[in-house]
Amino acid sequence: MSSASMESGTRSRTRRAILGAAAEVLARDRAATLADIAEAAEVGRSTLHRYFPDRDVLVKAAVADAYLVIQQSIQDAAVDEGPPLEALRRLVAAMVDTGDRMVFLYGDSRVLEDFGEGDEEAGDGPDSVSRMMTGLIERGQADGVFAPDLAVQWVQDTLWALVYAGCDAAGRGVLPRHGVAVAVMRMLENGIRTQS
Repeated sequence: MSSASMESGTRSRTRRAILGAAAEVLARDRAATLADIAEAAEVGRSTLHRYFPDRDVLVKAAVADAYLVIQQSIQDAAVDEGPPLEALRRLVAAMVDTGDRMVFLYGDSRVLEDFGEGDEEAGDGPDSVSRMMTGLIERGQADGVFAPDLAVQWVQDTLWALVYAGCDAAGRGVLPRHGVAVAVMRMLENGIRTQS
């Protein structure tokens, strides 16, 4: 392995560690300092500044990274495959696995103000995630698995809210991290499934 590829691998790992630490720290404390983030990433402040010259640049990169992690997680859940209820369970587990990134991204509505379509860091953009989720909900309603009288957008909003609440509860120690997906699914299944 060449020294250039080793350096780029190290740079990539360091950058990912800083972005992950930023999401974790800022999810719990929106006023956290760069020093707090550097400490959580286990890097020096000078290293953090080599990657991100100021807080605004770091926060913008952390938003893009968190969104892309969540988007990739949802894509990996293959929500367009298999029975709708199984796909919903995969979706919830995938979203819950994003944990602190979910809390960071959706815990403060201002975080996403400047993020979206046209932003090269947005990947396929927020609309692609929404389309995947609404497609699953509509498929579940058409198959008679999810109650057809509930508005698709409301079901989607409820799903996001429950996952966010579960991730936040785990971060505060209210729920064990490994029990969040089960708790979210219990709430969803009893609320959106067709009643017999």
